[in-house]
Amino acid sequence: MSKLLSLVVPCYNEEDALPPFYAEACRVLATMDIEAEFIFIDDGSRDKTLEILRSLASKDPRVHFVSFSRNFGKEAAMFAGLEHAKGTYVATLDADLQDPPSLLPEMLKSLKTEGYDCAGTRRVTRKGEPPIRSFFARRFYSLMRKLSNIEVVDGARDYRLMTRQFVDAVLSLGEVNRFSKGIFPWVGFKTKWFEYENIERVAGETKWSFWKLFIYSLDGMTAFSTKPLAIASGMGFLMAVLSVAFIILIIVRRMLYGDPVAGWASTVCIVLFCSGLQLMATGILGQYLAKTYLEGKQRPIYIAKEIK
Repeated sequence: MSKLLSLVVPCYNEEDALPPFYAEACRVLATMDIEAEFIFIDDGSRDKTLEILRSLASKDPRVHFVSFSRNFGKEAAMFAGLEHAKGTYVATLDADLQDPPSLLPEMLKSLKTEGYDCAGTRRVTRKGEPPIRSFFARRFYSLMRKLSNIEVVDGARDYRLMTRQFVDAVLSLGEVNRFSKGIFPWVGFKTKWFEYENIERVAGETKWSFWKLFIYSLDGMTAFSTKPLAIASGMGFLMAVLSVAFIILIIVRRMLYGDPVAGWASTVCIVLFCSGLQLMATGILGQYLAKTYLEGKQRPIYIAKEIK
């Protein structure tokens, strides 16, 4: 039985990027001694992405696509692609050529001959990104390593080549609130990392705003760690101890000096500070409750409108 390589490609408004990506991917695949298929996921695009995919599928029997009924997000698109991929080896990569297909031959070699289960990629530079975005990205990876028990590699991309066993393990985690950067290391297995410098998009603009990345990072922290709850509890205990200490100090001062405690402004500041801590702790708890609420609905991760 011949082996098959599946390329899973999430797409959202990628009409300009798809033609050069398909051409480059075909060029690389022609140098590889393995059969291949394309699994494009149209994540509710509003441009001509779906029309291009239909055209490619009509000309190349290796091309398949799943078109969502609306935009469900990249995580859902990746999950759908993994579900529909039939390959012995499965790669996930973006259509904007920031994930260079030219790495595929070496990545495949590491799985075939070196005993690895996954070939991951990471950027060693963030050239071209806004400095503030790069700064917070590095802080996120550092914080994730401290808060969780999984190894989240700095600069890790969603560009990976996986064995069928690895893919099946990822698919076994059927949670709706998905965070692949945490799921991939959580399932374990041996991973070899390939490093490359940041590459500019071949066309279009990034779909990830700073705010979307911030929300995504919060999802990741609460998806793979309960330490934020412990931190909130610790801060509450610390504030309670400090409050008792200040009460004792005020009583002793009153007994020794007999003067009233002045300073309404400082009192207001303390009240506001404590209230802020309480709201923050409530917000952290709310994040976990929200995830439980959404998972309890048992809604599908995505809804497909068209499959080819």
